[in-house]
Amino acid sequence: MKKLNELKKEQTAVIASINGDTRFVSRITSIGITPGCKITIIKNEKHRPLLVYSRDTMIALNRNECENIMVQPADAEGGAA
Repeated sequence: MKKLNELKKEQTAVIASINGDTRFVSRITSIGITPGCKITIIKNEKHRPLLVYSRDTMIALNRNECENIMVQPADAEGGAA
């Protein structure tokens, strides 16, 4: 498992878990980022927000907050399809 901000551009993954306080988890899940959700990294540049594509929507996420979102890369051996 990896942190969301460790993925590279165009890499696809499935959200495994979301950690953090109640406010953070509530906010992230309200925009559609939930466990089991498939995402694709659009942009992951240092010192910039992480840009992801999920559920037909492009979403910008704070890099620090992405450390609380654990993913299973879809292209990893035994990973999700």
